[in-house]
Amino acid sequence: MRFFNSGLLAAMAGIVFSQLAHAAPTAAPETSSRWVSAGGALTEWVVAMGAQARLVGVDTTSQHPESLKSLPSIGYQRQLSSEGILSLRPDVLVGTEEMGPPPVLAQLRAANVKVEAFSADPDMAALKSNLQRLGALLGDTDRAARLIDSYQQQMDNQQVWIAQAQKGSAAPGVLLLVGHGGGKPMVAGKGTAGDWLIRQAGGHNLATHDGYKVFSVEAMAGLSPKVLIVADRTLRGEAARKALFKENPALAATPAAKDGRLFDLDPTLLVGGLGPRLPESLQQLSQAFYPDARPLSAAVRSEP
Repeated sequence: MRFFNSGLLAAMAGIVFSQLAHAAPTAAPETSSRWVSAGGALTEWVVAMGAQARLVGVDTTSQHPESLKSLPSIGYQRQLSSEGILSLRPDVLVGTEEMGPPPVLAQLRAANVKVEAFSADPDMAALKSNLQRLGALLGDTDRAARLIDSYQQQMDNQQVWIAQAQKGSAAPGVLLLVGHGGGKPMVAGKGTAGDWLIRQAGGHNLATHDGYKVFSVEAMAGLSPKVLIVADRTLRGEAARKALFKENPALAATPAAKDGRLFDLDPTLLVGGLGPRLPESLQQLSQAFYPDARPLSAAVRSEP
């Protein structure tokens, strides 16, 4: 990710994902247990729990860490195929409640594949429940508890920093757009991971609808966002910015565009609930929302 026309985030140090992945010595995997995973965030938590060796296949939203790309793909989480999954001879399919379709899951259960569906809700309560359950499945509840504590501490420290930053600056109005090659983007509304990300980073989500919804360009521009966050599924960086303005020229007149306050977001961060990379992304967003505040201190990045 980066803030367009600025090197603001280049100096951000510390990779939260690697911190979490090394939170404790890796438990020895059970080689007889073969897992496939559908849902980017959940797959990342399997890795953070030290269980990547169990994975024999992942869905297309599971792209982090890079080493997962060498595994066979089971397709998109909402359009799974029983034949493709069964060819990998899995014992367990883990995923979120978003995976499907239901007939495929029924076929997998009939073939004696254990199907474990976790919550995709973007909130801390769901994350805690997911990690506790994942820890039980992996036989490492202590590690799961440490990951939960580390995550919660980072969230708490982040809010302390934001409270200080807001003493000198009001929360900026933000829109988070999910697009595809610059085409008509969907706007992240209430109850979405995008909305959670905006609010936790100290921004004010200008969208008041529920879920993700396509807005007219005029409606988006009329909200006069101070910051635009762009999560494009095919383009990144400057290419995503150019495509967005080419297909939606009215957005170029918004305060965000005029001030160059466009933020590029990895769309996989919005899939499958809260993942281990989100705390670092929140820190980057907060610094972008409040550029005049003192830099995020090392205290915000808790050591697990």
